[in-house]
Amino acid sequence: MKLVFPGGEHAPLELGETVVTIGRDAACNVVIDRDGIAPRHCEISARGEEASVRSLDPTQATVLNGRQVTAATPIKDGDLIVIGRVGCSVVGGRKAAVTAPSAERDASTRVRAALPKFVLRGVSGPTLGKTFAVTSGAVIGRQADADISIPADEVSRQHARLKVTADGVMVEDLGSANGTFIGNQRVTQNALLKPGDELRLDTIRFLLIAPGMDARQQSAAARPETVPAATSAKGGNNGLWIVIGVVIVAAIAAAVLHHLKVF
Repeated sequence: MKLVFPGGEHAPLELGETVVTIGRDAACNVVIDRDGIAPRHCEISARGEEASVRSLDPTQATVLNGRQVTAATPIKDGDLIVIGRVGCSVVGGRKAAVTAPSAERDASTRVRAALPKFVLRGVSGPTLGKTFAVTSGAVIGRQADADISIPADEVSRQHARLKVTADGVMVEDLGSANGTFIGNQRVTQNALLKPGDELRLDTIRFLLIAPGMDARQQSAAARPETVPAATSAKGGNNGLWIVIGVVIVAAIAAAVLHHLKVF
C-alpha cells in the first residue's frame, strides 16, 4: 500500500510497518509546506494490509472520501485523503505493482475533483478555530455520524445540509429546533452562503472561506459587529473636531472685537 500525490507535492510513499506523520514541520515523515496544512497535520498508521488515518490538529481539515476525519479511521485501496488543499490517493501494493501508471493517472483525476472548494471556519463556541471541509451533500448535526459533527446541545441531530455550487454553498435547514441563519437572516428553505458570509446554527457561528481569501479578509468577515462601532467612533471624532473648530473661530472673533474696541 502506498500514498500517491498527483499534484507532485511529494513523491509516492510506500506504507510499511510504521507510523507516517504529514505536516509542515521538518520533523514529519512527509513534509508539505502549503497553506492550510498544520505543522503536524495527520498521521497514517500501517500494519500488514491494514492502515488508518488520524487527524493531529483539529484546527485544520483532514478529509477521507469527502468526510472529515476526527478519530483514527481505516483506509483502503482507492480511498482519497485531502489534507488542507492537498489530495493524495491510497493505492494497494499488489494493484500498484501491476498497474501503477494507470492507477496514478486515475487517482490524479479523482483527487482533483475531490479537493474541497470551500471551508467552514468556526468563530465561536466549541468550533472556535476549527476548520471543516465543505463537500456537496454534507450534513451538519449533533450526531456522531454527521459529515460535520458539532457536539453542542443547541445543534439538532441533523441540523442543515450543504450543497456546493459555483457561487458558494446552498444551505438547507433540515427542520432544526433552533434555526439556521446566514448573517441575521433565517433560512426557511434554501439560501446561498457566499465566501465571507457567516453561517449560524443558533449560537454556533462559522465563516465560509474560499481559496484566495487572505487573513485580513477572513478577520474582517469574522467580526462584522466591529464595523458599526468603528464607523460610529469615526463619526464621533468628526463631530468633536467640528465643535473644537467652532470654539476656536468664536475665540478668534472675540479677540478681534476686543482689539477693535481698545483702539
